[in-house]
Amino acid sequence: MADSPVLYKRVLLKLSGEALMGDLDYGIEPAVIQRIAAEIAAVKKLDIELAIVIGGGNIFRGAGLARKGMDRVTGDYMGMLATVMNALAIQDALEAADIYARVMSAIQINEVCEDYIRRRAVRHLEKGRVVIFAAGTGNPFFTTDTAASLRAIEINADVMLKATKVSGVYDSDPQENEDASLFETVSFDKALVDKLNFMDATAIVMCRDNNMPLRIFSMAENDALVLAMTDPNVGTLVTA
Repeated sequence: MADSPVLYKRVLLKLSGEALMGDLDYGIEPAVIQRIAAEIAAVKKLDIELAIVIGGGNIFRGAGLARKGMDRVTGDYMGMLATVMNALAIQDALEAADIYARVMSAIQINEVCEDYIRRRAVRHLEKGRVVIFAAGTGNPFFTTDTAASLRAIEINADVMLKATKVSGVYDSDPQENEDASLFETVSFDKALVDKLNFMDATAIVMCRDNNMPLRIFSMAENDALVLAMTDPNVGTLVTA
């Protein structure tokens, strides 16, 4: 695996909070987060600069509770705090695997992590540290997908990788339609017009307008993260 050609030098990885649950109904499954840390360790051996944006859906979903009566702004800020918790858990797992990592938050929580400053984030990457971006964009009404697109553009990543439960982008929901077809490549415009729903529209538009390619892939297989960075046939590539 280490001899495989590396497709990218600097990568932004978007992980959902649900990816940390494993078989639990909510929260963080230690075995899952240790597996993710091991895959990141394998990536670091390839000398790839890696940043991560993590969601918070395994702990709290602001939009969901807003639909049930909670103030949306309050709910979104609570969701941001959930992403900070997940980011700290990932940092801890990485440090246990002897990988240097920094959590940078879009909202100030100086006692537990650094404030997000673009130049400092880039410097951490250049020094070989994994940077975990928490608290989304720091603003309500924006998803962590949008935050991932924004951070990928800001740090001049070569690609934004989004880990999902399915193998890539399909023409319909593969969990509901067994005849759904997987796209090897798809354009941003087709994704928007056909409402393919692998990311929210704001995030897709940001990537399109800033020429940030996306690769949608599944984290279910072993070595999935390394394969996504070394095998051009993994998942679906979304470009202009």
